[in-house]
Amino acid sequence: MVERAVVVGAGLIGTSIALALGRGGVEVELADRDPATLRLACELGAGRPLGSVPGSGPADVAVIAAPPRAVPAVLLDAQKNGFAHVYTDVASVKESMIAEADALGCDLSSYVPGHPMGGSERQGPGAARADLFLGRSWALCPTTRTDPGALETVTRLAEMCGADPLVLDAAAHDRAVALVSHAPHVASAAVAARLRGGDDAALALAGQGVRDVTRIAGGDPGMWLEILGHNAAPVAAVLEEIAADLAAAAAALRAAEARDVTDLLERGVAGRARIPGKHGAERTPDYAVLAVVIPDEPGSLGRLFAAAADAGVNVEDVRIDHSPGLPLGVAQLSVAQGSEDRLARALGESGWSVHP
Repeated sequence: MVERAVVVGAGLIGTSIALALGRGGVEVELADRDPATLRLACELGAGRPLGSVPGSGPADVAVIAAPPRAVPAVLLDAQKNGFAHVYTDVASVKESMIAEADALGCDLSSYVPGHPMGGSERQGPGAARADLFLGRSWALCPTTRTDPGALETVTRLAEMCGADPLVLDAAAHDRAVALVSHAPHVASAAVAARLRGGDDAALALAGQGVRDVTRIAGGDPGMWLEILGHNAAPVAAVLEEIAADLAAAAAALRAAEARDVTDLLERGVAGRARIPGKHGAERTPDYAVLAVVIPDEPGSLGRLFAAAADAGVNVEDVRIDHSPGLPLGVAQLSVAQGSEDRLARALGESGWSVHP
């Protein structure tokens, strides 16, 4: 059981973990080197400052929510001060960090390296959410010296945050996140960097496609530079493969042989189809999509969802395309195949402008 927890680092991830644990009835104590950050996290209901109740003894688990470079030293300090019986972290790289923790003399038996696969381009406790990890994978990378009881405790912690724990070794983790997180961020930044030279007319034409591709490029460069430095070789390998595909596509287009790009486009469709869908399904289902015009005003999206609920149709996903210069947008509602006609009729009868 996890009844008491310490979270060291009250940023986005640490505060989100604290909020999730608090919602589950866990008593949470927080620590952060920035007093203002700690105060805000506590005011948001994430917990109380570490040490504010003297004599409470070690917590069941301590979460080190610090950047990769800081985790080993913070872990060592937390263990020396007896913060908890079990320790974990949330850093997005594992192999180099574990080696450094071992070299510093950290107790690896009570330590379960971890990485919750949830985040945001926004930072700080103000962006934290108790549901940030709901339905997300949470990698656990125990070492050969990790005590089974410690792994059980951290597994329970991840589950209490609504996540799906996945146990794998550190090297496999680093290769995996290079493929699904770190290299995609660099690729997104490369696309976004091209926009700096775009004129106003070109940027006025920017639609949801370029917004989707470049969304994660808004992340903090300093934080990402550290992450990439700790996972350099696996990320470089993926980027080299991406670069080779792009170079081949560019060469084909310059030679006026657009058909030669077909293989890349088809592999892209096949690769995207492998991304797990809702509730851990092997692939994302094929949904029907309805386009509904919505006014850009408070409550409009809520009224639209309520109308869908009245029709007995679950909205599986939603995307909003805003109309530049106009006080309206288009909500793209993804619904189960076969329910789109019923929803279209119901929305139309309620006065919504629907475009199947």
